[in-house]
Amino acid sequence: METVSENRCFGGVQGVYSHASTATGCGMTFGLFLPEEARDGPVPVLWYLSGLTCTHENAMVKAGAQGWAAEQGIALVFPDTSPRGDDVADDEAYDLGKGAGFYVNATEKPWAPHFRMWDYVAEELPQLIASEFAIDAERQAITGHSMGGHGALTLAMNLPGQYRSVSAFAPISHPTASDWGRKQLRAYLGADESNWARHDSTLLMRESGFDGPVLVDTGTDDQFIDFLKPEALAGAVAERRQEASLRLQRGYDHSYFFVSSFMEDHIAFHAEALYA
Repeated sequence: METVSENRCFGGVQGVYSHASTATGCGMTFGLFLPEEARDGPVPVLWYLSGLTCTHENAMVKAGAQGWAAEQGIALVFPDTSPRGDDVADDEAYDLGKGAGFYVNATEKPWAPHFRMWDYVAEELPQLIASEFAIDAERQAITGHSMGGHGALTLAMNLPGQYRSVSAFAPISHPTASDWGRKQLRAYLGADESNWARHDSTLLMRESGFDGPVLVDTGTDDQFIDFLKPEALAGAVAERRQEASLRLQRGYDHSYFFVSSFMEDHIAFHAEALYA
């Protein structure tokens, strides 16, 4: 692992690090904010998964998360959204290929050799940061925006016990029934739709739910709301009687202005679970 940069931030350190990834078969870069408390011992961690076209950097500089995380004594991890490199397959469209990993393990050509973001986020990167930094691997929570909200919800529901809480900003909630989902799931996982279900938070909510608190915010003026399908997730939550707070925020769109407006709420929500 190599240090790309480290900057003093709200009493802690905002770092950027690169490493060779076994999961993706290429070099990967991630951001990690460590609060001041990490000097004295391991701290709980909140994962932030970004959306389409993003790298590790977008949320790190735009979401306004570090100040609130510093107040709560929580570390933040900002993984990349896909593998990178000259040998990594790509597509001309912004919603497939580099910047659009959709947090799945691809099984289809040409994506399968590198697009294994599920293993990277769920296994490899947590093990790496726990071994190299003052992170308490027993106290993890996860959040994300758009494609990253999809990833956060599906990881949390597929991996019981790994995360104490889950939240999402404008998640792609029902990708098997959305133009933001069917194209990508078919490309990465093949035509057999039975392989798509574990990557659909609405279907997962109906089947198993999440053993912990859930918070989801979506803007009523989100320009992609028809792709996100928040009503599908809300219906599944109601059917299952899942502990959850699903909020439609009046006048907000899909941008980081929306994300940063409610970041304090989300970090406080996760802090309550992480320190319970």
